[in-house]
Amino acid sequence: MRLTIAAERVLEDLKVGDSIAVNGVCLTVVKQRGDGFEAEAVGETLEKTNLGDLQEGDPVNLERPLRVGDRLGGHFVQGHVNGTAVFRTWTRRGENFLLEVELPEALSRYVILEGSIALDGISLTVARLNGNRVGINIIPHTASATNLKYRQPGDRVNVEVDLIAKYVERLLAAHAGVKPAGDREANALTEGVDE
Repeated sequence: MRLTIAAERVLEDLKVGDSIAVNGVCLTVVKQRGDGFEAEAVGETLEKTNLGDLQEGDPVNLERPLRVGDRLGGHFVQGHVNGTAVFRTWTRRGENFLLEVELPEALSRYVILEGSIALDGISLTVARLNGNRVGINIIPHTASATNLKYRQPGDRVNVEVDLIAKYVERLLAAHAGVKPAGDREANALTEGVDE
């Protein structure tokens, strides 16, 4: 699927072959346009993310990659989305908002209170945690500068869990002599092999 994206601020020195995150999904620019760019997404990406849900005119979050030496203003977000969560509620709390999403069971184990999570590419801090439900406080700047304000209950949002949590799980699994849950490569290599 080819995405045509209109943009202003992220276009400076953008060229074919560059990476750019669209709703947190790392894509490659395949064509430049005067008012934006085009990028392609493969079938697996469309199944695993909300990019396949997009309609013409839908707002998306865009971010260029971090350059070595740049200041880090959040946590490491790679653009390797782990799945989607279901947007549940958006509640005004004074000047701020409380956003609540429901994670798939397989991703909830990577989330901790006051830990980091990326939703549609936005680095956020977990404020509440109740089973698979995650609550996040959103300041007015984040609400106005991102597409979160357009989300409705039932919408899918892309989730990238904290990279460190995934590494820790893999190291502990290796130490225990078991395959990490969700390890596609290891599972694919051993499919059909008698143990």
